[in-house]
Amino acid sequence: MLSKQMVNIREILAQNLKENRRKLGITQPELAEKAVLSTHYLAMIETARKFPSADVLDRLAAALGVNSNELFSVSVSPERAIEQMQQKVLENLDQAIERALDKAIAKRCGAVVSSEKSS
Repeated sequence: MLSKQMVNIREILAQNLKENRRKLGITQPELAEKAVLSTHYLAMIETARKFPSADVLDRLAAALGVNSNELFSVSVSPERAIEQMQQKVLENLDQAIERALDKAIAKRCGAVVSSEKSS
């Protein structure tokens, strides 16, 4: 069983790999080729399903033009902060719409029940 800390490390690495790759404007196959990895293995790392060896980490960092330790940085980039904020806004909007619909339906049902009683 994986510890929560290990899962977090995998997720941090996965996020940082994707973010650095996107900043460079390269695809998974392009990064995999530069780091001499299979695209499938890189995809497994980027989805936090696999954790690479130190050698693979060094190759990935070199291919991305960063230091290996930067792949584990937990600082939030402006892009990631905006993505997180957008996600939270969308979640709040969905909840507000759901509440408004529930209220409108309840009001409508109440009006129908009242008119049926009047008949």
